Amino acid sequence: MKTLRSMHRMAATIEARTPAHRDRAIDGVRALALLAVPTGHWLLGGFTRSADGAIHNASPLSAFGGLAPVSWILQMLGIFFLVGGYASVLSFRRHQGSTRAWLGGRIARLGRPVLGVTAVWAALLPLLHYGLGVPSDTLRTASTLVVQPLWFVGVYVVVTALTPYCVRAARRLGAWAAAPLLGSVAVVDLLRYGPYADAMPSWLSVLNILPGWLFAYQLGVSWGEGRVGRRHAWGLLLGGAALFAALLVWFGYPASMVGVPGEARTNSHPPSLLVLALAAAQSGAAILLRERFGRLLKRPALWAPVVVINLSAMTILCWHQTAMLAAAIPTASYAGELTGLVGAPDSVTWILARLAWMPVFAGLLVLIGRYARGFESPWTRTGTVRRAVAGVLAAGFAVFALGLA
Repeated sequence: MKTLRSMHRMAATIEARTPAHRDRAIDGVRALALLAVPTGHWLLGGFTRSADGAIHNASPLSAFGGLAPVSWILQMLGIFFLVGGYASVLSFRRHQGSTRAWLGGRIARLGRPVLGVTAVWAALLPLLHYGLGVPSDTLRTASTLVVQPLWFVGVYVVVTALTPYCVRAARRLGAWAAAPLLGSVAVVDLLRYGPYADAMPSWLSVLNILPGWLFAYQLGVSWGEGRVGRRHAWGLLLGGAALFAALLVWFGYPASMVGVPGEARTNSHPPSLLVLALAAAQSGAAILLRERFGRLLKRPALWAPVVVINLSAMTILCWHQTAMLAAAIPTASYAGELTGLVGAPDSVTWILARLAWMPVFAGLLVLIGRYARGFESPWTRTGTVRRAVAGVLAAGFAVFALGLA
């Protein structure tokens, strides 16, 4: 009862402090897209254990291809870029200073948590290996998983830097400003998967990274500029769904929206045309449901968690893999295999056990977040030397995680 009263008071306080003009629907959609990231990684990522006790990445999608539609729901990065573009254009419009100052502030907010998590892991690696005897292969696996979600931050910084140009395109072309980006990805996909694919260089897919993720961001900017209405939203929803179905049925795109170990093709790294089709359909649905979602979030009990999630956005993004690893590494090192955590993800029992592990991962993330959330705040008390040390540690961790050392 005491806990319920405390939660009720917190919800009432958040409600009282929320400005009347706050766009609750945008914050709510952002929170859903954000929670989809750890949910997807925790559900669709597993570990096998080798004879020396090291853990290696595995996925239930290798054994259960029928689970691929789950990834269609959980792959919501297109939505994240959509609301990011919408929020960025509003922020850019309100900003009184220079574009450089606006961009610098947004980059700093993104960069501090990334620097924090990579510096902490750089310090942990020697402790885990030399102090606790954790196998080096386990540390390679862990480092890869920690870095995996951080690519998003780098791409997001680049598309954010393009906001002034996106605004100009939106004002001139409206919703159609995103069409050339879709076309660009389609051309690259045709070259790398079409009749002459064998003659194409392996690096060609990299050309999809920027237009692939800028597509939804540009839609968000056009939306924020008032150039995307319900008619456009219906077009995005129906057109995106039709293109998605066509690519799966007639053009042989992989059904999974995330990478599956052993598969030759992947949709998300870098994004394929299937990712943009899904982003278009999701964006159309989000725009159409905006008003209904906003009314729903007028309820303090629903609005309070949305605020908490958004305030901890970068902490969730940067540390959710660490939460899963905090359970898996000790188990593999000292207890061996444990269904749903460490062991081949190739049975229904594993799926049910993994669902039971989800609250444990969430609890560990909340615990870690109590300390890690400080990285999101301005480092006013952090001197130049400490920042330099953190930068060196982060760079060293990145080199190790990317397999360069």
